[in-house]
Amino acid sequence: MLNDIRRLSGRSFHFKNRYLVSARSLLFGLALTGCSILLNSHPIDNQFTKATNPPMAIPLKFDGANDFTEGLAGVKIDGKWGYIDKSGNWVIPRQFDVAEPFSEGLAHVKTGNLWGYIDKRGNWVILPQFHLAKSFVEGLAQVKKNQLWGYIDKKGDWIIQPQFYEARSFSEGRAAVELNQQWGYIDTSGKWVVRPKFADVHSFSEGLAAVKTGNQWGYIDKMGGWVVELQFKDASSFSEGLAAVGVFDGKSGYIDKSGNFVIMPYFDWAGDFSQGVTGVGLNNKVGYIDKTGNAIVPPQFDNTYEFSEGLIAVQINKRWGYIDKDGNLVIPPQFDNALSFAQGLARVKIKNKYGYVRHPASTKDQRFSDNFN
Repeated sequence: MLNDIRRLSGRSFHFKNRYLVSARSLLFGLALTGCSILLNSHPIDNQFTKATNPPMAIPLKFDGANDFTEGLAGVKIDGKWGYIDKSGNWVIPRQFDVAEPFSEGLAHVKTGNLWGYIDKRGNWVILPQFHLAKSFVEGLAQVKKNQLWGYIDKKGDWIIQPQFYEARSFSEGRAAVELNQQWGYIDTSGKWVVRPKFADVHSFSEGLAAVKTGNQWGYIDKMGGWVVELQFKDASSFSEGLAAVGVFDGKSGYIDKSGNFVIMPYFDWAGDFSQGVTGVGLNNKVGYIDKTGNAIVPPQFDNTYEFSEGLIAVQINKRWGYIDKDGNLVIPPQFDNALSFAQGLARVKIKNKYGYVRHPASTKDQRFSDNFN
């Protein structure tokens, strides 16, 4: 199970208890071998007291919304989805039952019971014909037809015929697929590179993939050779040279690509590194550490999303705001939900309506810099 290691990408973590940082939490890094602990003393709880007018880029008016990708975001009003640009202007009118983010120039959208693909002008590139569909990655997208998954190209032609019970996106030239309740990996031609024999797997990242046999996880290379032998209760993908793993006493830490612990297992859960920072859990609170195990922000938040574009969405006392990676308050908590920044904008929610908050690095008189395009 991956409950012990909670990956931060695109998801949040909720804890019922809302007590302040305990002495154990403030000392959580002392168990990290070879690491000095630099605890910030930002009185973040005291800062999270006032709601201010948020720097809204696009008003709170949508019933549903996705992140911006490739300059567009899918949004929903009155049950129908369309796409807007970063100024909030409609680029593709509302007409779809579901609209997913653009990837490699195409977006998969649902009309009626079937999925197809459109371009950025809203033109059909691949007509609706699939029972399920996913984003294009590395030139291919997995789609489901007649209960089986296969892969198509951007013309809609079958490159790998539907034959799998489950299929994931390609990553580093490999895709994880399931056949007869066993997982393996194929290449972009559909050829088996690693025969199906695992109980569960993750996608390849940084040349390695976490795989499970029995009740243990280890890591293989792209040809299926063992790099880190089976030994962990849980394992996540490598990110920035480190991977979060769980041991059988219920704690989590980080290993390098040789399988050596760089940050010893001490946390209740551990996320993936992003821009040198990751969230970790201890005593039902979230804090942040760097890649040496130094505590950047001690555990004190109830909930969080991944670090992105220099900011982290955090929750305290049922409200969401944003801090920087040093723990400084940037946007005070005032939202019912707030997600990670993407292309200079972040989805936020108040009273069941979604809008987009502007990144503080932008100004009122300027569009977002090229860093956010």
